[in-house]
Amino acid sequence: MLYRFSAQRLASLSIHMTTYETLLHLAFRDPADQQDYLTPAVLGAYAGFEQASRAEQSFRFEQWRLGVAMSLLRLLGDLGDHDEARRAAAVLHKALSTARSPEDIDKQIGKEAKLFDQIYTNLYVNDEGEALLDLFARTLDADAPDFLRQVEAEAVDLARELDFTLNEDE
Repeated sequence: MLYRFSAQRLASLSIHMTTYETLLHLAFRDPADQQDYLTPAVLGAYAGFEQASRAEQSFRFEQWRLGVAMSLLRLLGDLGDHDEARRAAAVLHKALSTARSPEDIDKQIGKEAKLFDQIYTNLYVNDEGEALLDLFARTLDADAPDFLRQVEAEAVDLARELDFTLNEDE
């Protein structure tokens, strides 16, 4: 019930947040996770893209995309208690927080390629999990801001509907 209250409270607060920030807060509901994951680098990824010079836009877009992907994997991990998805979200968080170029992002994530493959291997998910995986794949395919904004908005809509209590009851 705590998560349901938090999502409702978040909905009332989201008037002052961007869609990106709302997605982050929906994905990282626990205060300890918020402290660990919602760092200035993560929270500022979208604003960084919006304010970037033409020369920096590609890198800043990749950071924003990492934040969206990280949120989706965390939602998937929490929805189905999938440790691989949580670990992959942590890899994306590290890349978003420490990479200094698109090539550095690719290098960091490439080191953990097997982990990302495991997300799809022997993974049983319900319809909500399938929808999260689809949004994750679309995030990776996003090559333009408008496309990423669309995926991000769909992710917020889905995240607001997720029921994490089913997994807690098991």
